[in-house]
Amino acid sequence: MTGIKSSETLRLMRNGLFDIVAVRGPEASQDEPFLLGLDLVGLNSDFKTARATYDAYRNALSERFEKRFNMELLGMWIFGPQVLFCKPEITGINDLKGKKVSASNKSRAIFLESVGAIPVAMDFSDVQQSLAKGVIDCAITGASSANSAGWVEVTDYFMPIGFQAAYNGYGISKKAMSRFTPEEQAILREAFTTFVDEIWIYAEELHNDALRCNVGEEPCTMLKKADMQLVPVTEEDIEIFTKGVREISFPSWAAQCDKITPDCSTIWKSLLGERIGM
Repeated sequence: MTGIKSSETLRLMRNGLFDIVAVRGPEASQDEPFLLGLDLVGLNSDFKTARATYDAYRNALSERFEKRFNMELLGMWIFGPQVLFCKPEITGINDLKGKKVSASNKSRAIFLESVGAIPVAMDFSDVQQSLAKGVIDCAITGASSANSAGWVEVTDYFMPIGFQAAYNGYGISKKAMSRFTPEEQAILREAFTTFVDEIWIYAEELHNDALRCNVGEEPCTMLKKADMQLVPVTEEDIEIFTKGVREISFPSWAAQCDKITPDCSTIWKSLLGERIGM
């Protein structure tokens, strides 16, 4: 353990202190806002969409990493759709109005405010007790993470719509890569590609198992079986998210990213804008 914070990895890579780093999307985006464009709130509601986003965005993101941090992107995956858990009854996203919801990042807080919720900044380790004591009404994380952390024991309603996807990955410094022969470089890239693809498969299997376990369905093989009430995702909920990307998530992110790179939002629209009608 190095004690290095996830928010520091890119700048440490730029300073040449490490050869390979793990890149945690939301935290690392403090140094590279373009990274956050991969996971705007409302953009990636499921695994298939998240993978399509990554495939469309990867080359542009890799170019940004090489230019600003002298780092080659080896691959990224997602922990899984960050879904909704509530103690009081809800029937859809509109029912979040007036409810206190934990928000792990600014982008998510802005979106929650747009639907009338009250975002509460809170560490993940504090969420379970806060839900149990009624300090907050709802919280957002991966379906399997909530199961493992005991959220399913203190909440009653589970809505499997992805607010974000939680991208993570690995990067290697260009200097470190240059020490290898072209053949060795090819082997390394292929190994990471295989590794990342396997993580995508496992993460989806774990997520699907959690979807069943959380509502007491079989097969439930990897996690604890709970007895939560499933809240179906409606077309209205999906439209709220799609509209939210256009009117809330994208504009607030674009203003931040364009300050560092003037064509940031233009590149994003060329890669992903058509999906949300931009």
